[in-house]
Amino acid sequence: MSLLAIACLEAAVFFNANLHTGAAEAKGADAIVVEGERITYIGPTSKAQRRAPQDARRVDLRGATVIPGFSDAHAHLSGIGFRELEFDLEGTMSLAELQHKLAARAASTEAPWITGRGWIESRWQHAEFPTRAALDAVVKERPVLLMRADGHAAVANSRALALAGIDAKTPDPAGGQILRDADGAPTGMLIDGAVALVERLVPPPTGAEELRALELGAARSVRLGWTQLQIAGNTRAEIEHLCTLYRDGRMRLRLYDAVGGPGDDAAQLLAGKIERRPCGDRYTVRGIKLYMDGALGSRGAALLAPYSDAPQSTGLLLNTEAQLFPVLTEALRRGIQIETHAIGDRANRLVLDLYERAFAVVPPTERLVAEPRWRVEHAQVLDFADLPRFAKLGVIASMQPSHAISDLYFAPARLGPERLKGAYAWQSLLASGAVVAAGTDAPVERGDPIQEFYAATVRRSLDGFADENWHREERVSREAALRMLTWAPAYAAFEESDRGTIEVGKLADFTVLSQDLMKVPDDAILATRIVMTVIGGEIAYRAP
Repeated sequence: MSLLAIACLEAAVFFNANLHTGAAEAKGADAIVVEGERITYIGPTSKAQRRAPQDARRVDLRGATVIPGFSDAHAHLSGIGFRELEFDLEGTMSLAELQHKLAARAASTEAPWITGRGWIESRWQHAEFPTRAALDAVVKERPVLLMRADGHAAVANSRALALAGIDAKTPDPAGGQILRDADGAPTGMLIDGAVALVERLVPPPTGAEELRALELGAARSVRLGWTQLQIAGNTRAEIEHLCTLYRDGRMRLRLYDAVGGPGDDAAQLLAGKIERRPCGDRYTVRGIKLYMDGALGSRGAALLAPYSDAPQSTGLLLNTEAQLFPVLTEALRRGIQIETHAIGDRANRLVLDLYERAFAVVPPTERLVAEPRWRVEHAQVLDFADLPRFAKLGVIASMQPSHAISDLYFAPARLGPERLKGAYAWQSLLASGAVVAAGTDAPVERGDPIQEFYAATVRRSLDGFADENWHREERVSREAALRMLTWAPAYAAFEESDRGTIEVGKLADFTVLSQDLMKVPDDAILATRIVMTVIGGEIAYRAP
């Protein structure tokens, strides 16, 4: 559908619904009237049918539950699409299985490089990182680079290391680490900035492949019930690809975008050379994504004290304060939102310190936007002294509930019992007055809003497991979880006046579910299916 067609949508009545509006509930309301892209009436079906234009489409929802449209506050759209296209190692349960999959992949492709993503060693019986020797046993002549699920670590075979010139004498790059054996030789594991030493040699995808990945990622997101996705770190080239998809009518999903920084793309945005609305009302580019540290699983998250299971390490800082601070002050003056990746307690403290300094240096009178709504992406491990600072500074905690039910298999070993109390602390942050916007970090996680809702409200593994380390007191109410996945992302994107709740005058973005998430038992939440995804009054997805 073209942008013109979207702008000229016909009127519609969605009726016989079980409505959860996310706002003040209208008593007896079970219908929504939409004209163009906006809601013009909410009320009983009988009145809605009379209020709607005569030629309005009639959509009988047959008692299905309608909620405000799910909005993913943190995801990587191209990564979601490429996961659909490439060598997917998600669900690999052992090193032997990884080797088996690698052998099958090598036999099925003649590509000069074998690349893939999705393994997590913490799920294996022997929870140790894979090595180049393990890959060499399967593929020796062609280079292999397999990314961990978190995107912050990878394992390379000996051929890939040799092509990159990595040996015992190679120093660790800034913001990265080459893991080594007892003799100092590289094991094949590369952490954060070290991954780029090999990754830069991998042939890049073609423009057509990038377009296809973005299109697939968006289509998958809509099938899962997302009405908007917020991209956490993008490039100028990808913005152009997305505009091509919108212009060609191949993109229905709303997008809110942050370019990666510091660097040329961020400088272009700060200079006003990237438009806020580059190609229509469904796509906004307003932020800069920065990094402070790496990931907890690969021990790249920056901690205030050493890792409990690696006393020689406190993690990695990927950028310095001197690199980041000028970006922050200029962003305040230009009305650009800042989103900074911080996972460890040290990284979160440093980011909050930097934000506080920037707010002091550039007072509201000198800002283009008085309320900047800056964000910390992940905010996974917090020292309790820093937790109240989110609300005090007006900083949004952009968190991914599913990280808790993935990480809590290995987080106790990494952090120890005391630090674990401040990990994935959604309820404590909400109680402090902070805004918590929920996302998925897909393709790191599956990208399923139902799983995120389950993780936030139940805080158990997908098969129902939890122990005392999981701190289930940090789970949230169902009302809070729904708000985290609808209103809070809209607020985080400066769009709460248009989206995030079902109200007259707002955009007609809503998700239709097979059962009532607000009432079903905990163990039934994951059985919820997406019946329909409606974006601007358009049925962007309908279940078969």
